[in-house]
Amino acid sequence: MSEVRKFTKRLSKPGTAAELRQSVSEAVRSSFVLEKTKVVEPLDYENVILQRRVQIYSDPLRDLLIFPIEDVSISIISRQRRTVQSTVPEDALKKAQSLFVKECIKTYSSDWFVVNYKYEEYSGDFRMLPCKSFRPDKIPSHVFEIDEDFEKDEDSSSLCSQKGGVIKQGWLHKANVNSTITVTMKVFKRRYFYLSQLTDGSYILNSYKDEKISKESKGCIFLDACNDVVQCPKMRRYAFELKTIDKYSHYLAAETEQEMEEWLVTLRKIIQSNTESLVQEKKDAVESVQDDESSTQGKSENILESLERSMHPELMKYGRETDQLNKLSRNDGRQNIFSFDPEVQRLDFSGIEPDVKPFEEKCSRRFVVCCQDFSLNLLAQLSDRAEEGPTNVEPFFLSLALFDLKSNCKISADLHVDLNPPCVRDMLQEGSEPRAEGAPGQGLVHGVPESCLRYIKRGVFSVTNPHTEIFLVARVEKVLQGSIAHCAEPYMKNSDPGKTAQKVHKVAKQVCSRLGQYRMPFGWAARPVFKDSQGTLDADGKFSPLYKQDSGKLSNEDMLKLLAEYKKPEKTKLQVIPAQLNIIIKDIPLDFTNCFTASYIPIKPFEKGCEDVAVEVEELVPEVAKYCYPFTVYKNHLYVYPLHLKYENQKVFAKARNIAVCVEFRDSDEADARPLKCIYGKPGGPLLTTHAYAAVLHHNQSPEFYDEIKIELPIHLHQKHHLLFTFYHVSCEINTKATSKKQDTVETQVGFSWVPLLKDGRVVPLERQLPVSCSLPPGYLGLADSDSRKQPSMDAKWVDGAKPLFKIRIHLDSTIYTQDMHLHKFFHYCQLVQAGAKEVPGELVKYLKCLHAMEIQVMIQFLPVILMQLFRVLTNVTQEDEVAVNCTMVLLHIVSKCHEEGLDHYLRSFLKYVFRAEKPSAKQAKMTHEILVLSMATILKQSADFLAINKLLKYSWFFFEALAKSMAMYLLEENKIKLPRGQRFPESYQHALHSLLLAIIPHVTIRYNEIPEESRNVNFSLANFLKRCLTFMDRGFVFNLINDYISGFSPKDPKLLVEYKFEFLQTICNHEHYIPLNLPMTFSKPKLQRVQDTNLEYSLTDEYCRHHFLVGMLLREASVALQDNYDIRYTAISVLKNLLIKHAFDNRYQHKNQQAKIAQLYLPLFGVLLENLQRVAGPEALSSCPASSPASRDEFICSFPSPSSRSSLVADKDTACGAALPNGHSIKREDSKGSLNSEGATSSPDQSENQIRRSSMRSSVSHCSRLDQFEIRTLLMCYLYIVKMISEDTLLAYWNKFSPQELINVLMLLEVCLFHFRYVGKRNIASSCMRSPGSGERRLAVSPPASCR
Repeated sequence: MSEVRKFTKRLSKPGTAAELRQSVSEAVRSSFVLEKTKVVEPLDYENVILQRRVQIYSDPLRDLLIFPIEDVSISIISRQRRTVQSTVPEDALKKAQSLFVKECIKTYSSDWFVVNYKYEEYSGDFRMLPCKSFRPDKIPSHVFEIDEDFEKDEDSSSLCSQKGGVIKQGWLHKANVNSTITVTMKVFKRRYFYLSQLTDGSYILNSYKDEKISKESKGCIFLDACNDVVQCPKMRRYAFELKTIDKYSHYLAAETEQEMEEWLVTLRKIIQSNTESLVQEKKDAVESVQDDESSTQGKSENILESLERSMHPELMKYGRETDQLNKLSRNDGRQNIFSFDPEVQRLDFSGIEPDVKPFEEKCSRRFVVCCQDFSLNLLAQLSDRAEEGPTNVEPFFLSLALFDLKSNCKISADLHVDLNPPCVRDMLQEGSEPRAEGAPGQGLVHGVPESCLRYIKRGVFSVTNPHTEIFLVARVEKVLQGSIAHCAEPYMKNSDPGKTAQKVHKVAKQVCSRLGQYRMPFGWAARPVFKDSQGTLDADGKFSPLYKQDSGKLSNEDMLKLLAEYKKPEKTKLQVIPAQLNIIIKDIPLDFTNCFTASYIPIKPFEKGCEDVAVEVEELVPEVAKYCYPFTVYKNHLYVYPLHLKYENQKVFAKARNIAVCVEFRDSDEADARPLKCIYGKPGGPLLTTHAYAAVLHHNQSPEFYDEIKIELPIHLHQKHHLLFTFYHVSCEINTKATSKKQDTVETQVGFSWVPLLKDGRVVPLERQLPVSCSLPPGYLGLADSDSRKQPSMDAKWVDGAKPLFKIRIHLDSTIYTQDMHLHKFFHYCQLVQAGAKEVPGELVKYLKCLHAMEIQVMIQFLPVILMQLFRVLTNVTQEDEVAVNCTMVLLHIVSKCHEEGLDHYLRSFLKYVFRAEKPSAKQAKMTHEILVLSMATILKQSADFLAINKLLKYSWFFFEALAKSMAMYLLEENKIKLPRGQRFPESYQHALHSLLLAIIPHVTIRYNEIPEESRNVNFSLANFLKRCLTFMDRGFVFNLINDYISGFSPKDPKLLVEYKFEFLQTICNHEHYIPLNLPMTFSKPKLQRVQDTNLEYSLTDEYCRHHFLVGMLLREASVALQDNYDIRYTAISVLKNLLIKHAFDNRYQHKNQQAKIAQLYLPLFGVLLENLQRVAGPEALSSCPASSPASRDEFICSFPSPSSRSSLVADKDTACGAALPNGHSIKREDSKGSLNSEGATSSPDQSENQIRRSSMRSSVSHCSRLDQFEIRTLLMCYLYIVKMISEDTLLAYWNKFSPQELINVLMLLEVCLFHFRYVGKRNIASSCMRSPGSGERRLAVSPPASCR
């Protein structure tokens, strides 16, 4: 390279681009000597519009030259909540002390932050344009002479040549139409049908029992009474419906699909012929009027001709005006030429990206469970009011939950329901003493009276993965009295129910007054929820009988085994308690109101004052990535499950049989510490209480438990927060004569156990085996570890030698606390650094590397929080490059994991709505986009870690979109958007972008075969990013980046690389302001230059490509591609056509002057077409041109001069199409003429060439074969659009430069258009469709790669 380009002079490392391109070229092309497209230096765009400001602003079409003001803006969108108020407590941020908790709270309470591009809907494919319709509104129907004979022949040959003949026959199934049965229940009978034509020309369809016509007909259908025939697969396979004029239908069904199609075609032809004959009759009535009009028109034309010959000035003026009016009237109703393009009419939206939605709460399959009544066979009249009727004689309590037999686990929290009538509830309150937390309050909960939530009877359950193995289980409990068998016996006997009821009620009153707060298991029932795996509710299903609870099978694992046993037919082993359980399952109606979340926050819509409310029941989703979703609301629950206590070997306590477990949550282990009021209460009690009891098993020293205790955790957790379990022996003896002192000793403490909630600063929710202490000394949390238990200094005594006797399980359901160790440590270290702690070199890198081991479900759940913190660390990084690179590597790891799980839409939601580039804390620190660009370039330049490089290439869209949003926010928030574009970003950032581009090029142009998906993705992502940069940056600088990237390709690249190149160009050219970027204006030139170069703006000269950079580059690349094989030609032609379609339908540029200016940009396409005229026109097209003699038709293909600027673009053209003369003319050869006469395949005329092509390199011989029909028609359609839209003055100026012979070639091209777009008649259309079925479908589609969308 003899001189350094101007662009590289501005960079600190001049010449890098040229060196890299040279190395890339040598690596890919090895020993081949190839001709490359001449690199044209783009104009300095910003300088040009500054110098030509007056010319631009005085232009009447300045909208085509100027970027609109306020093209980019930032909007803050309010976060849509489904709850009446925010789920985040008002003082949450003040109470929070952990950095992770603070960031979670900020995330759930902040609004969406979106960068808006005003004209974004114009920045994609033509299908994304905001048009109402691409199809023409109304096309008049025409009848052509060429079709008249065809229609007559078709009627006579396809249906019946002679009247009275049988046209078609065969077996069909006919429906028995009866008004008493529905359509889908119609009974079909097999009949043999004859379709024949009667002597009067009408058609009849007769049905018989078999093939013999001699037998009596079973029915007939007159087809002149039918107006339509349609398929109806819902009724029966291969069924169709014959509709009559009087809205009656005949239902028939064929035996195979082919037979059905044949019948449908035949019947439709007959019905159509009947309809056309009716229309013809109507036309005949008005023919005379039309004849009169046509004769009048002929006279007027004769008058006009005579006026032309007249010399009278008034008559001449009248003639000109009439001619002008005729010209205007011809333009009335003209359609957009591209409206008739098959691709436009098909409108395939498969490549269009779906709208990115903000994060939403998980939407699972939801249904409502309504509990109405529960009654056993012992009933009595307990109320004084007779209208209430008999009720249960003692209180019973229900808890409902979902169990999944397939996953073998419980999948929902418990819904506690109290269906007892008021007279039965009063039994619990008589004689009971209020506890420390007091009676149920009458205050407000989130603005709703607490009384509304005391007795909830409706619960909303949700299931992420519905299937038939999910059961709703209802457990029934009663007040503690004795053994389960003893308490259930009266309900299972058949003795006198009246006496038994009174007796049971009397005992129950005494038990309730003494042991009312303790519960015992009683029975259970279950029912399936879904009919299928699509989530169809089994609404008609019934609950099983109420089975007596087995005291040895209480756990959830036992319940799952019982459910498996219940499914089997031999269910007799389970003892049944006669009962009626009235619980309804139904879908949630659209107008569902008055529902609360699991945290008792009202959900919209909510009507105050309503008593019948519902509450959502938390789903316990399996820890699987595909079921996870990013958290969007505040939730901080802890579920505690006491499981088992082994007390059979304890010798400390004399009585420890009826063991009750009391659970408390405390924040201190001091002697005077009190439990926190944060445990969700049972129905009838306060919503939040200080303690909860598990159900008691009578006379069992090793009891199992199934209870679920739900706790609302405080926002800030510290080391003193712990769960305290107190064990009581409950005396069940009922002695009416006992003193009050004796009665007070209902419960006796028989041990304590505790577990700190935090371990190393985080919640560890696992099953835990805990020792039991005889007493509770102050500071007991110090005895948690095994070493402390062995020291006798502490005043503690352990049961059974401090063995782990008590088993519990803890489940954390929180959106502000993480259980992942690596994530916790990373945020903890970041908090220490923020607090001012001295950074240890390498420590942050260590924690960043540990994040690679983070669990995928945690990564998804806290995705916005984690990504924002990583970008924050990246922005605030000091001069330590290793931190920035490792931070980017963690981002890359998260992005790749999300893609692997098919959850990349969450990443798109994050970038669009959540991501916000924050200012660095240090004044001189770089912005997010500056650091990220440097880190990406560093990773791509690493030679060792190819795995990371490949991932970065594959998922580069994420990083480029983050760069674009960071750049937009930097410009808007710092008010840099008002600066000249050259001053918006520092030179260091431009140099970093150029380095990144150079790092990407070899991975695309050299490694494309090794990593096809990765190279395609980064090619598309880079194009999208550079398209955004044209909105933000110095456009001349971005042009240079585009030029450098395209220069890395070669005309002899393999097909895959050519596809990449055109995908890149297509994406760039889809910029919303593509027209202003091309500056469709006249560039004044020095006088001498104007004389020397008269075709400057009309051909692909260097000056043209410099002034109109993007369109010039596209046309140059397309003209080179036309000399290549079929697939590459098709790719180039499709890109060009789609771009012109977009211009034609862009509602911003619909004025004819605007369209003319746009069409003028593409004027060099004329030259490209005339260069390839011999390939566009074939012998059949030439023979149809009446304007020239046969000799001139043979010679015109060789007589068009090819300017040096154009001929230089076509590599090796003379080797295949004839040698070029010094004057630019081409010698006509027999071989080239022969190639025109040969007919190529309709699908791909170059298949033989493709077979002999090398696997990784194409041959240096140019593929100058004839274009196929699709290519020719597409190119001609583009040509006609330009001719139609361009102004007459421009067209005349263009044509005035041509010699007479050149003008003949131009006219020949128009005649070729006439030949290719002529109407050939229905007969020829039908025969061509028969010859080449599917030839209209194309193999290639130039659209973004699927993984990049």
